[in-house]
Amino acid sequence: MASDLYRRIAFSLLFLSTVILFGHKAYSKCDFEAIFNFGDSNSDTGGFWAAFPAQSGPWGMTYFKKPAGRASDGRLIIDFLAKSLGMPFLSPYLQSIGSDFRHGANFATLASTVLLPNTSLFVSGISPFSLAIQLNQMKQFKVRVDESHSSDQPGLKILPYKSAFGKSLYTFYIGQNDFTSNLGTIGVDGVKQYLPQVIGQIAGTIKEIYGIGGRTFLVLNLAPVGCYPSIITGYTHTGSDLDRFGCLIPVNKAVEYYNALLEKTLSKTRTELTNATVVYLDTHKILLNLFQHPKSYGMKHGIRACCGYGGGPYNFDHKLYCGNTKMIGNYSATAKACRDPHNYVSWDGIHTTETANHHISMAILDGSISYPAFTLNKLCPP
Repeated sequence: MASDLYRRIAFSLLFLSTVILFGHKAYSKCDFEAIFNFGDSNSDTGGFWAAFPAQSGPWGMTYFKKPAGRASDGRLIIDFLAKSLGMPFLSPYLQSIGSDFRHGANFATLASTVLLPNTSLFVSGISPFSLAIQLNQMKQFKVRVDESHSSDQPGLKILPYKSAFGKSLYTFYIGQNDFTSNLGTIGVDGVKQYLPQVIGQIAGTIKEIYGIGGRTFLVLNLAPVGCYPSIITGYTHTGSDLDRFGCLIPVNKAVEYYNALLEKTLSKTRTELTNATVVYLDTHKILLNLFQHPKSYGMKHGIRACCGYGGGPYNFDHKLYCGNTKMIGNYSATAKACRDPHNYVSWDGIHTTETANHHISMAILDGSISYPAFTLNKLCPP
């Protein structure tokens, strides 16, 4: 009787374990169990606003219908990638309530840089959560996950399996603030001097994550920020500095320099990490095309911001950012959002709209901007 009871209990436990494991795998529909993201506001899903709660106004109006910790009217590229892989939106590492880390964590925060912030290099307004800090957070996260599973601690229901770290996508969308934060003070030539250091830090971070088990890395390159309303209106230039689309030629040439060096460095990194997949994603290509030819994508406005103040060709004023209200002269002014953000590439003069992010995401998924070839939608069927 006792032995028969033990057999039934053992069978039940085995069946339960199989169901739990199968349910976990089936939910993601993908060989990748998780995504760990490192970045700035272009991929921050709420980390900055969890640390500094204050977001209000029209942010998130398209998809979330309220501010959702994203610097856009809706979903970001990382949101589209997660959903396309059958995963929920990534929870910010810094979010204490409501987070679910079973399918990864997002270490990105608004205004983050690759290089450590310091007063001699960066202007004010830069996040303290640099790439080095984000890497340390990820390492600590892995240690706590390993410890929790080893000792069966509470909280396992919201944590990934220990195996997830070797079966995850590690995504990087960071470097824009290193590039743009000093443009107005030291110019393009000054910024170019430290860009190799920025890229070296990204490559070094990939190697560190490889050392603790990471094997698949996706690195998004730098956007054509010379087409951003905030840069065009804030960077001293003449008419000859603008191309026929209204974008700043010297700024975008420096971006091309950065991206070429990034691709070269990642190629070298790929040869050094024998069992790793290191993919360079040319998101710049799609976004530049969106700015130059918005109508080809069913949109109307390229270098004009949806949410801003001042009207004109850019609808952007450095004195009044999207959603803010302040006294300008003798009257109160508010930087309001347009009613049709789906017709705009630029959301607030600094970040892209959900529609633009969707177009970029589709190019990532079909592998058309991946070097070497890496087609996510074939690796993770819908």
